[in-house]
Amino acid sequence: MSAIKDDRGFNQIFEQSEGNLIRLKRRADWMIDEMNPSDDKRILEIGCGTGYVAYQVALQMPMQVIGSDLCEPFIKEAREHYRLPNLLFEVLDFNKASESVHNKFDYLIGNGILHHLYYNLDEVFNTFSNILNPGGKIIFMEPNIYNPYVAAIFKTKVLRKLANLEPDEMAFSGNFIKKKLESANFKNIKIVYKDFLLPGVPKLLVKPSIIIGNLLEKTPVKFISQSILISAEG
Repeated sequence: MSAIKDDRGFNQIFEQSEGNLIRLKRRADWMIDEMNPSDDKRILEIGCGTGYVAYQVALQMPMQVIGSDLCEPFIKEAREHYRLPNLLFEVLDFNKASESVHNKFDYLIGNGILHHLYYNLDEVFNTFSNILNPGGKIIFMEPNIYNPYVAAIFKTKVLRKLANLEPDEMAFSGNFIKKKLESANFKNIKIVYKDFLLPGVPKLLVKPSIIIGNLLEKTPVKFISQSILISAEG
């Protein structure tokens, strides 16, 4: 399975195959399910990569959507490929967001970005609180460290190197992130172990994988799902 590197040489995005786009579309839909649409609300996606999730959200929702990423080539590609009246893309290093983000948002979303900020989450969540409007909400999909596939990549030095992971990125469990959010005074925290569709699955196997995954999510096996869906109110 190949991945797309950022301008620093780290793998950030899985190859945009048809199967992976289906996977991303499902994730965008789950984020939308956690929202209450309104024309006057604003969404910021953190770590938007080349823009597909932000595009899907903007396509289906009436709100203003801003996709952000620290990789300038990704943002350039996103601007070229995805154009909607309610969609913008901006270069933003969220590690420095407390200094550079001056607008308020109703939703902060992301697909596989919080684990890149693993060692800086306390500060990140403080920034989230500062840039969320009253009643605002965060919604993120993150790799689940309990999943054998995820654990192998993140916990094994050789596989980390082969996967070109950033030195500081680390997957986590639902309990870990829940405690972090509680410490940051977030409310109505919801953690859902979700999605057994692995990146890189051939298109022919996507539908069977989804069917099987939907069944597994109703059993105790859900705790080894590939991802966790995280939502909380600021």
